[in-house]
Amino acid sequence: MHSRSLPVGIPKWEKYVRVLLCCLGFVLSVYALHVELSRENNPEYRAMCDLAESVSCSKVFTSRWGRGFGLVQLFVGKDSALNQPNSLLGIIFYILQLGLGQIASSKAALLLVMMSCFSVVGSVYLAAILVLVLGDFCVVCVSTYIINFALLYTNLKRRTGLKGTLKKEKTG
Repeated sequence: MHSRSLPVGIPKWEKYVRVLLCCLGFVLSVYALHVELSRENNPEYRAMCDLAESVSCSKVFTSRWGRGFGLVQLFVGKDSALNQPNSLLGIIFYILQLGLGQIASSKAALLLVMMSCFSVVGSVYLAAILVLVLGDFCVVCVSTYIINFALLYTNLKRRTGLKGTLKKEKTG
């Protein structure tokens, strides 16, 4: 039996790290969606990640910034179908990162990096909201921010590796 191997330029650790990061991000996003929906259905619901008054993930997930980054509602309204929970966007993001990560092409690598850049910008924005506006610490949120930065690093390593492989093939 042959295992599918990545092109020479892509680090061997990359596929394992990608699977780990995407699975962790997916699980955290599903949990965040569960907490938000549970809290909407039952205001008395207490999530495992609600550790103290200023360490509360449900407070963050149910805030205005927990949907559409707090920005979508400014354009389409709070109750619009376009104003989805950030956690749902996270679920889609991690599935796409995992799927595209299986394609060893420079176009897929570029798309992975671009998506990661957007996720990191979103993470920095939401981290600023968390600290400066909500005055809260959300363990789940901060964990996803770390995962997003790690995915960006992983995607940059993949893109750099693929570029090196393509240059060698052109000159060789």
